Amino acid sequence: MDKRALRRMMGEKKRALTATEIKSRSARLAERLFETSQWHKARSVYAYVAFNQEVRTRPIIERAWADGKRVAVPKIVAGEMRFIWLEDFDGLAPGGAFGILEPIENESVADDDGALVLVPGLAFDARGHRLGYGGGYYDRWLAANPGHPTVALCYAFQRVDRIEDEGHDIAVDAIISD
Repeated sequence: MDKRALRRMMGEKKRALTATEIKSRSARLAERLFETSQWHKARSVYAYVAFNQEVRTRPIIERAWADGKRVAVPKIVAGEMRFIWLEDFDGLAPGGAFGILEPIENESVADDDGALVLVPGLAFDARGHRLGYGGGYYDRWLAANPGHPTVALCYAFQRVDRIEDEGHDIAVDAIISD
């Protein structure tokens, strides 16, 4: 299946989820994440801020803070993604073309070379390849900042047999699905 058709199919499946399903499935995925060695080893977590029907990350961010971890979230600045340290949710506001919550300020660039990076996506295969939203932000950031442990959280239907990867695609280290 080509990427456009796969994006369309995954979008339809995600839109079919109810708010209750998203919340309960996200909670199960978070608990699985908290059991991983990547979580336990991380001093910092670079987490996306969930948008639409994505796996919810707010409880993960709250747990990271409770566990004494620093948290950074992405912000697009001049066409490039940066992770900005986040101290509380009041530091977020809708930004960009889609109104996704992102840090209000952009000076406190995260600087933990070993931070655990939670990578969003629409579909994932067993090799760790992912189908993103088409902007290439995470692939470019991961290519420029190698060595971070990466984990994708996804609903079971987002697991597919194979995603055709391109030379610039960066696979994730682990995929946790419900």
